[in-house]
Amino acid sequence: MEWYDPEVRPLPWKAIEDPYKIWLSEIILQQTRVAQGLPYYEKFIAAFPTINQLAAADDDTVMKLWEGLGYYSRARNMLVAARQVVHDFDGHFPNTYRDILSLKGVGPYTASAIASFAYGIPEAVVDGNVYRVLSRFFGIDTPIDSTAGKKEFAQLAMDCLDTQQPGIYNQAIMDFGASQCTPRNPDCESCPLREKCEARRLEMIDLLPVKAKKLKRRTRFFYFLDIQAGDQTILHKRTQKDIWQSLYQFPLIEMEKPVKEQLDRLKTTATWRSLFPADSPPLSGRSKSFEQTLTHQKIKAVFLKIKLPELPQALPETYFCTPLSKIDQYAFPKIIDWYLNDNSLYLNL
Repeated sequence: MEWYDPEVRPLPWKAIEDPYKIWLSEIILQQTRVAQGLPYYEKFIAAFPTINQLAAADDDTVMKLWEGLGYYSRARNMLVAARQVVHDFDGHFPNTYRDILSLKGVGPYTASAIASFAYGIPEAVVDGNVYRVLSRFFGIDTPIDSTAGKKEFAQLAMDCLDTQQPGIYNQAIMDFGASQCTPRNPDCESCPLREKCEARRLEMIDLLPVKAKKLKRRTRFFYFLDIQAGDQTILHKRTQKDIWQSLYQFPLIEMEKPVKEQLDRLKTTATWRSLFPADSPPLSGRSKSFEQTLTHQKIKAVFLKIKLPELPQALPETYFCTPLSKIDQYAFPKIIDWYLNDNSLYLNL
């Protein structure tokens, strides 16, 4: 806390006691860097100054504001939580740790942050920065992603907490991990804790904290059909419990393996036949390959251009036509935004 200086990393949600703004910042910053999240925080506060206004917002409006930030389940959970506050707490943000934890999308870390920052409740935060600082300072090699590790570090964080000033302490240890005790090349020479740091004494700085599980990613192959007739195109809303739920996309064919030059294989799929049950139109262009890496999967996408004199009369359920001039009103996955913004979209077939 002596080391901590809130002016070093000035952020709009620091040194405030508005639980709505603190909650909003924490949701946006889950799995997001501050530099990327800050503009979104400012957009949401401008659009929805209160949690009641957010709760009353149209789902598509919120998803469009969130577009590009990724991990869209956060936005869906955020809306559910805002409506919980309105319905279950009469529009007043809950003021106990247990009630805060009851909100959709709020876990122990977020609940602790809100409780300590907004209400001065002595609950210790444990995020990636805190895990790193504690594991290095105390020389603990228990895996932080194990059940035992989570319990051990949660208790240690509470043991270290300044219960009189929990908000300042929590912010201090998170900032310390973010700027001093960084994942790579921490500034050990100027560190005020260096004399008592076990990782430094044992030369284990690069080995701590320990993670037991290795991340496995699967690769998925997406073929989007950019079907156009005049100024109209076809879109589809993703409603299944999968990536990008509640976002919009072009009609999609997913293949187990890349089809490369064998594009006719796409015409045998159920999606293609549902769109074109009679005559199969030719493809007029193919985009380059776009790749997006998510936490547990990598998406490789190709966009196929199909030009028609008129769009199909009978579209599958959840598909709809929209003017190209209004396409920017819909929230798309980042990979589709890349495609729409690319100037060299097509290869001739």
